[in-house]
Amino acid sequence: MIRAYVDIETDDGRAITVVGVFRPDRGCRQWVRPNFSRIELVNFLNGVECLMSYNGARFDLPLIKSQLRVDLEAMFLHRDLMLDCWAHNLKGGLKNVERLLGIHRDTEGIDGLAAIRLWHAHRRGDAEALETLLRYNREDVENLESLALKLGVVAVDSAREVLCR
Repeated sequence: MIRAYVDIETDDGRAITVVGVFRPDRGCRQWVRPNFSRIELVNFLNGVECLMSYNGARFDLPLIKSQLRVDLEAMFLHRDLMLDCWAHNLKGGLKNVERLLGIHRDTEGIDGLAAIRLWHAHRRGDAEALETLLRYNREDVENLESLALKLGVVAVDSAREVLCR
């Protein structure tokens, strides 16, 4: 099963600033406002059978649909890993769940509010802020793979992968 993980960052007005997608077979790809490309996003996802996110059903995918005019839920099976976490009594945001499960993060201490601040610092000309924001988003999408493995949603041996439901 070819899968991909998606996560977005937004500003304080909920406008998308970064779209990150991780495909275990192709690596990570990110788009930064204003350089979003619907065609590149869809092409990068070509062949994917299951798209996974954390709280994506309520946040990421609706914003991508309304702002970028790409309906990922209509195009792919979608699995919101937050619901799997709830089923294992793992509550809270992604960073909290990562801590509970021992998933490492180099950008420890950065959260959604800090991501908004990094975006504003970037807009004021701080190149390092954008680099940090992109590293944070990259860890979000790459750590979703670790989360799916720890939850047993996907298995290390691809022949035993659980299908997206």
